[in-house]
Amino acid sequence: MAKWGQGDPRWIVEEREDGTNVNNWHWTERDATSWSKGRLHELLVGITVENEAGRCEISELKQVEGEASCSSRKGKLIFFYEWNIKLGWKGIIRESGAKHKGLIEIPSLSEENEVDDTEVNVSKKKGDGDILKDLMKTAGTAKVREALGDYLKALKTEFTVGMILPTKAMAVQELTVKRKLSENALQIQASSPVALGVRIPTVALHMTELFDTAIEQLYRIFTVKDLVQKFSKSPAVLEAEKGGKFQMFDGNITGEYTELLTNKKIVMKWRCRNWPEEHYAVVALNFVPTLEQTELQLDCKGVPICEEENMKFCWQKQHFEEIKGLLQLTTLNG
Repeated sequence: MAKWGQGDPRWIVEEREDGTNVNNWHWTERDATSWSKGRLHELLVGITVENEAGRCEISELKQVEGEASCSSRKGKLIFFYEWNIKLGWKGIIRESGAKHKGLIEIPSLSEENEVDDTEVNVSKKKGDGDILKDLMKTAGTAKVREALGDYLKALKTEFTVGMILPTKAMAVQELTVKRKLSENALQIQASSPVALGVRIPTVALHMTELFDTAIEQLYRIFTVKDLVQKFSKSPAVLEAEKGGKFQMFDGNITGEYTELLTNKKIVMKWRCRNWPEEHYAVVALNFVPTLEQTELQLDCKGVPICEEENMKFCWQKQHFEEIKGLLQLTTLNG
């Protein structure tokens, strides 16, 4: 057990103003179940395979039962996931035009087995059409396992953003982030208010949240580097001025400030690392004073349609809730 006053590093808190989870020692856990169900649906439904005999497509996610979580302890991430998945597939035989349907069952996707060893069972309704079943058993199974691998990669990267708190190594990491930001700066056209990027289907989001703090304090949380690093619990690069670049969550979020009205409004070009290259959304934050609180109004245009739920999660869980936690733990300096 750590002993107070005897030099145990677990008690060294002076390097963080709030003294929270110093050196990532304490156990923290995040439920990934809801996020995982959405990501599995996104990755699996729509998979297609074809050859000279026919074409098959995974048409629906019939069942996804189980749970997933990520825990942080002593600076290490521990993952738990166990899923029972059932998918519906349909196919058509080229020569005859006959259509057939079937099931794909994944009885146990868990950390106990490698993805390549995960059991994938393909079945079909009675009758002809075994040629389609064989196609799903070979090429279809390979694509399903590939999608499951993509889910696990996302679970261990995207979902875990902000779980490991900054330590003494932050300075070194920050220099690396700055170098990468400098290398990528030429790819962001500062002369254009919105980088058009590639043409993909997009959606617009509107979210509001109330914060028990003055408008000046909330505005500073989005524009002062030290405060951004505190609520994001990761290194950040921040140039809070028109045309200034920013990079947060270890480079998972990057962009540029296009408008700043002190204590009133912030507009940014904003992108996640896994979005199509050079595609940016436009995020506008409006700060509205209310009785003893501040309402933050978020309007976001240009979010890739397949990333809508992830975008909502990012702002609700990794921004709003973390900022509220920061406000409860520390008194911000004026």
